[in-house]
Amino acid sequence: FSRMKPVIVVHGGAGRIFKEREEGYRAGVVRAALRGYRVLGQGGSAVDAVEEAVRSMEDDPHFNAGEVEMDAIIMDGKNLDSGAVSAVKCIANPIKLARLVMEKTKHMLLTDHGAHLFAQTMGIPEVPGEKLITERSRERWKKNLEPDSNPEEFQKDLGTVGAVAIDSEGNVACATSTGGLSNKLIGRVGDTACIGSGGYADNHSGATSTTGHGESIMKVVLARLILHHMEQGMSPEVAADTALDYMKTRVGGLGGVIVVNKAGEWAARFSTKQMSWAAVEDDNLHFGIYAGEKHTKLVDEALASEREGL
Repeated sequence: FSRMKPVIVVHGGAGRIFKEREEGYRAGVVRAALRGYRVLGQGGSAVDAVEEAVRSMEDDPHFNAGEVEMDAIIMDGKNLDSGAVSAVKCIANPIKLARLVMEKTKHMLLTDHGAHLFAQTMGIPEVPGEKLITERSRERWKKNLEPDSNPEEFQKDLGTVGAVAIDSEGNVACATSTGGLSNKLIGRVGDTACIGSGGYADNHSGATSTTGHGESIMKVVLARLILHHMEQGMSPEVAADTALDYMKTRVGGLGGVIVVNKAGEWAARFSTKQMSWAAVEDDNLHFGIYAGEKHTKLVDEALASEREGL
């Protein structure tokens, strides 16, 4: 029995990233990937690693995961167990709550008031709502209310976050978390909390986490579609591109995905202008934002510069 080389890939949302925010996004996904990889290096499970990586980004004000009204999902590829929450408020880390749904209930998705009661039962501390709203979101919300505003324009600068990993035992997992669309209809639930759309993990094929236009992602069940393509023998990169291309031509939707297959091969692909992503394998860190952009650093070097606050 040969041990698997652990791999983690994270994304910080696909869409348009404004120039002045690029460095923050890059630093955020790099930090999350390094934290998740540290968990894997210490013998932690893929589920532990993706939760840690997503939690790091939920706590990062550059992303809107962990804001106002939140959705999250986590899935364990070993037994197809999954937990999700939608429309949760006043909780700093919805991914933690999603994992508790997976491990402490017989259900897969809790929403709104029920999720809130469950969080209380589990002793998850509440955070005042206003603490979870960044100044940028407040400004964006106000701008969207102006009569001549175009909310679509602001939607492009979003912060859904996600992670996929394979651990040394060969188990895969995925996690996705979002603060959702601003100025949406009350009651709207997007793709993130929906199994097969916002994420999917199966040891028989791999794991994926998605980001982008939620309604389009749900129409094509994007995460599961990518794994289906891998089951037909496609590499992670080809499977991701094929599924994204289908979503674009069939329903006009743009998005991004991160993928790892059961052999530990990975990809970060997107049809939007940008997607912040980072991956760690073999003690090498890779990261980028633009199509074709891929920087590589040794993990030790990256950790040293993070310690220096660079």
